[in-house]
Parts: sequence; C-alpha cells; structure tokens
Amino acid sequence: MGNYFTGPQNLRWYRVTKENIASVDDPFAQREAEKYDNPIPSREFILEHLEQVNKPMRLEQLADSLDIFPEDEERFEALSRRLKAMLRDGQLIKNRRGAFGLIQKMDLIKGKVIGHPDGFGFLSTDSMDDDLFLSAQEMHKVLHGDEVIASVIGEDRRGRKEATIIEVTHHNSTQLVGRVHIEENMAWVHPNNNRITQDVFVPADGLLGAQEGQIVLVDILMQPSRRHGPIGKIVEIMGDYMAPGMEIDTAIHAFGIPNEWPESLLAELDQIPNQVTEADMEGRKDLRHLPLMTIDGADSKDFDDAVFAKRRKNGWRLVVAIADVSHYVKPGSELDKEAYKRGNSVYFPQRVIPMLPEKLSNELCSLNPQVDRLCMVCDMNISDDGQLERSQFYQAVMNSKARLTYNQVHDILTNEQSEHKQTFAPMVEHIESLNELYKILLKSRSERGALEFDTVETQMIFDADRKIDKIIPVVRNEAHKLIEECMLMANVATARFLKWHKLPILYRVHEKPKEEKLKKLKGFLADFGLQLGGGDEPTAQDFDAVMSQVEGKSYSHLVKTVMLRSMNQAVYQPENKGHFGLNYEHYAHFTSPIRRYPDLLIHRAIRHAWLKQGTEGFAYTESQMEVFGRHCSDSERRADEATRDAVTFLKCEFLSHRLGEQYQAVISSVTSFGMFVELDDLYIEGLVHITELGEDYFHFDPVRHCLKGERTGLVYRLGDRVEVQVAQVVLDTRKIDLRLIRHLNPNPVLEGDSVDKVEANNDLPQADSDEDGEGKPKKKRRSRNYRKKRKPRGPKAES
Repeated sequence: MGNYFTGPQNLRWYRVTKENIASVDDPFAQREAEKYDNPIPSREFILEHLEQVNKPMRLEQLADSLDIFPEDEERFEALSRRLKAMLRDGQLIKNRRGAFGLIQKMDLIKGKVIGHPDGFGFLSTDSMDDDLFLSAQEMHKVLHGDEVIASVIGEDRRGRKEATIIEVTHHNSTQLVGRVHIEENMAWVHPNNNRITQDVFVPADGLLGAQEGQIVLVDILMQPSRRHGPIGKIVEIMGDYMAPGMEIDTAIHAFGIPNEWPESLLAELDQIPNQVTEADMEGRKDLRHLPLMTIDGADSKDFDDAVFAKRRKNGWRLVVAIADVSHYVKPGSELDKEAYKRGNSVYFPQRVIPMLPEKLSNELCSLNPQVDRLCMVCDMNISDDGQLERSQFYQAVMNSKARLTYNQVHDILTNEQSEHKQTFAPMVEHIESLNELYKILLKSRSERGALEFDTVETQMIFDADRKIDKIIPVVRNEAHKLIEECMLMANVATARFLKWHKLPILYRVHEKPKEEKLKKLKGFLADFGLQLGGGDEPTAQDFDAVMSQVEGKSYSHLVKTVMLRSMNQAVYQPENKGHFGLNYEHYAHFTSPIRRYPDLLIHRAIRHAWLKQGTEGFAYTESQMEVFGRHCSDSERRADEATRDAVTFLKCEFLSHRLGEQYQAVISSVTSFGMFVELDDLYIEGLVHITELGEDYFHFDPVRHCLKGERTGLVYRLGDRVEVQVAQVVLDTRKIDLRLIRHLNPNPVLEGDSVDKVEANNDLPQADSDEDGEGKPKKKRRSRNYRKKRKPRGPKAES
C-alpha cells in the first residue's frame, strides 16, 4: 500500500477501499470511491493539501505526496486530468515553472467578464462585493462571459479598483450572431450582443455566400488575444436584418439561450404517458372534490397554480396546489439536465422558450380545467390578522373546477351586473372568499412594511407583419394582487418548512442595500427634509415610512425611483438571508416549477422531507446548491437581458418611422453624459445628450440625480418633465437620440430643495421651425458666446 502523506494536521490519503475508507481524511472519499474503480483524492482534499504545504507543487511532487506514483499509470493520468480541470475551473493556477498553486496565495482573483457597450468591462467575483474595472485594452483579450484569472493593479481615475487579466480559464462564446459587413476583400461580423464590442473577422473563404447586412451565425475559430481580435467563419445565414421575428431569433443566439430539444430528451419524453394514470395517483390525497381554480392572464397556456380559501371558526384555510413537475422530471434524467441548462422559461413578445417541453408545460403539468392532474399542495391555516399559523405539505390529485382570467375575477368582484357571475356561478362564492382573505393578507402586508414600488408594465400590440402597432400599459388589478398574496404565503410556508427540516435548498434572497448606496440615498433624501430611520441597518419598514411621507407630493415619483435603484438584485442561494423587500425572514420559490428550476428543486426537497427521510440520502449537498444558485441567478439575468434586447430593437424600429415627431416625456435617469427620458404614451426611452441642454457647462450630481448648468444654474433632475423631438435611431446599437425642445417644469421648488431657483435658459435649442409661436419669422440673433471674426493683419496673424 505504500507510505501515505502526513501533513501539518496529519492529513492522510491513500488507495481507498471499502475496508479503509473510514480512516481516510478526505471528506469526499466515499463519493470518489462510488464514482471510480481506482479513486484519487477529491478536489477539496487537493486544495486543503496545497493550503497546508503552503507552496506550489509540480505534478510529480503533488502525486508523490498523495501516494500516487507514475508506475500506476491509470491513477497518475487521472490526477493529471483532475488538475487540468481544476485549472480550467479557476480552482488552481499554474506558474511559469509548471507548479500548481492556490489562486488566493498568489494574490489572484477568479471571476467572470461583464462587457459594457462602450468597450470597457468589469470582472464579477464571488470574493469581492464590488466588481473590478477592466479597461478597453484589457477587454481586447476576452469576450463578455469569459471566465478569467486576474490581478488587482490599483485604481482608475474614478477610484474604482482595476484589474488586469492573467489567464482565460474558460471561453464563454464559441458562436456569435451578428450582422455581416463586406468591403472589397474584407468581411467582418458585428455581434448583436451589445456587450461584445469586438467585430469578428471573417476570411473570404468563410463567407458561405452571405450578403452585406444579413444576419449570420459565425463560429469563432480563434479567440481574441492582445495581438488580434476574434476570427471566425459563417456557418449559417439566418436571414435579412429586418425580417419579422428576426429580433427574437438573434436575441436567442446572442445570449446563448438553449432552444432546441435533444433527441435523447425527446426519446425519454415518449416514455411518459399522455394522461395521468391510476398508478400515478397511488398514495396521493384526493382533492378532486375541492373547488380549486386557476386565475391567470388571458394569454397564458401553462397553469401551474390553483387556489381555494375557506373561512373557519378561528381563521382561514388557504390551499395552494402547484403542478407536481417533480413526479415527471427525475434527478439526472434528460428532462432534468435540459431544465437545469435552461434555468427558466424565457418570455419574448409573441413567443416563449419554455423550460420544459409542451407535453409537460402545456399539458400533463398544466392544471387545465376539468381534468385530473398531479399536484404538490401547501395547505395553510391563517389567523384572522393574516399570520401563518400552521402549514402542511402533501402529494395530491386535483381537478380544477374553472380557468379564470384576472380581468374576469376583477369584474366579478367589482361589477354587480357582471356576465361572468352567470358563466362561473358555482365559483362566485369561492372567489369572494378568496377576496375576503386577500384583504386580510393585504392589511398584514402593510403592517409588516413590505415594499411596493409602482412600476408600469407594458404590452406591445402587433400588426399582421409582427411589427409594433401600439404600446399599452398593463394595469394590475385586485385579482393580480389576490393571487400574488396567496403565492407569497405559500412561498413563506415552504421556506419555514424546509428550514425546520434542515435540508440544503435554494432560498430566494434579497439582501438589504449596500452601505455605499445607503449613504448616497440618505444624502439625497436630506435635500427633501426626509430621514431614513434604522441607522446603519434600516429595515423595509423604515423605507416604507419614507414612501408614505412623500405620497401625494410632486416629487413622490422621484423619491420612490431613487429608493428602488438603491436596492440589491434578488438571487438564489443556499444561505438564508431573508427577503428585504418583502420583509420576510424566510422565503423560497415554490409556486412555478413549470418555468423555474429552483422551484423544481424545492419540490424535490419537500417530497424528501414529507417522506420523513431526514437529511440522509437527500440528492443534493450544500456545495451543489451553491452552484445551482449561481447558475439559476445567471440564467434569470440572461433571460432578462435577451428579452430586453428584443423589446428594445422592436421599440427602436417602431420609433425609426417617427423621426422628427415631438413627444412629452419624463426624465427617467441622469448621467454624466446626458439624461434618458421616457416618452409619454409610448413608454420608450431615449437619450438627450448633454450637448443638447444649451450653451452652458453642465455638471452631474450623482447624489441628487441631476445635471446643473454652471452659468445659468438650470437644473435637470430625475422626474422632471420635458418635451423632445426624435432626432436619430440607430438599430444596430439600439440607440435613440432625442433633441430637447423645452423643459416643461424648469427648476421646480421642492420641499427641502436647496437647488438655486433660476430663470429658464433662453439658450436652449428650439424646434426645427422658422416661425415663432405667433407665426412670425424668427429674428436671427447671435449667441452670447459669439465672437466677431476679424481679418488677420500683417505678420502678427502668423505668430
């Protein structure tokens, strides 16, 4: 058996057998023994070993210290492959002498590159709260999404920590979608993803017959480096630039959203019956008598939640039944692998890329009316003051008694003469019970201090050519909020239940705002005579108190917008840190396993706990959940970026036919280079560049979210109203440039406002017209900065 390694803490690793596994210090020795006939040390053990020897080690040194010798070719090669994989995954780094070392010991950082449309980028790391800045020069080496090893080299001129890239451990992009450009004997593809600013050079023999301006798919043959940009060849001509639906196809490819089902998955899907069978129902509680109903949007096709509420002697019973996707999608199956890969369904205008095939998402797992369906049930007791008292989870079979829409339910509750009361007569009593419970839950929400920001959602109405005809706001009525409160209560019950069972799961975590953002927010609020309570640890109730103070004030929208932007983004992670915005101590996603992979994982945990198996034998570990959480958070952001890209292109195209038209708008964001404004009625954002603001030097105040003129004192701040003209639309970069016509409420006097009140700026550019407001020709006048040009005199002019 040979000698085994004895380190500073007597770590031991040698050839593992069933007999000696208990004496091996590798905590994952059992896992390695189950996976391999001739196991080698786990990644975790190798990292701990290098930590203790406290020096980089070459392959031969490391193998010898782990009792793995070159004569044992199979295990020696396995160790070599493992070390290469650890290099690839950024767990180790190899120095110039060929020795493997720990990244943190070499003052290096592993991270993911985030590109910016302006050419520079950032490095997102798990070990640091703030992203590291990457200059445009550094970004020449990589593409957005690449995983790298980097070193901090100091700070840039804005005080941001700056990094240089040492090594690329994983290239994210092997294919790109973009628009091909051909000029003489040269061709290049400009990527559709605006986070990738490098064009892909295409040699003449790699054009595949593509024509100027077409959308193509290009394979990257050579990744970028310091010396050259990416080089590739065209493998598919996707179509013409302005073809209907092309914006969605390009977004799918540009952001790497999986959209084709593997053959192995389709074969597995064929083995699943088309209907719920008697065998499927065995061991389940029968809820088919219960008047459960689904309430969704009018265009919804997958119904994953049904509800029922009933008044009791002391409180309420609320039943939330969720489609039992985990019954059909088993861990490690082809369906499971693809669902994890996708992470979530992606909702584009007029098109959905589902997480699960339609046989499951729209049929077997959809709680369609009047058919038997398998479900996972959260059965709750709620007090008269809206508090969750008890809950139980069980597997059941149900039969939805009605499929209602939000508008139908709202009409039933608010209109005595509603025709829907006749159509859904058996359900009216149950709808009213749900509404009564909703009012109790809403009061509890208000007392809890949960945050609710008024954001406007929009819907695009398309014409026959799949182009935008008009954009309308989506009004959230009481039926939307009713279902939302039921789902929130089920999610809280789920998190509490699994927390008690001590299973590793993914919580939906929304952390409190970061210290720097809090400091800026407090400075901003002080201008309005407002104070955020809670000191250094404000709660959601403290934020809610401020929003209550500004309700009905002229600057209410401004304050709420700035407060919303101070918030962190919610993520999935196994460490429970609560949900700040909703003011919940425990919160997890349980209610949408058809379209979110974290919910599917939660269902598996519930089943495991329900079968009273304890923590032993659960399919997942804490470390696996960490990986799942990062992936699902990333796939959620990927879906958001892809849909935003497609929607932005459609809006740009819509506005490109309206050049010269004038609109009233509200300033939605202020930056150092200008201000973004949202056009009334269209809900489309465009940029008013700082050079459009008049003949003055304007300075950006990031705390007060405004631009202020140095000479005139004129102030443009977030929330102000302006009138603008559409000047230019660039479809390739999704940019809308607007010309400022006038400030509709210049320098309003706000409570606590310390900005100097000044007269309106007469130097603002005017609309393109040769007449004034009375129809008279305008007088040509010189600007204040005009200087009369003189002819040069004598040799002095040449000096």
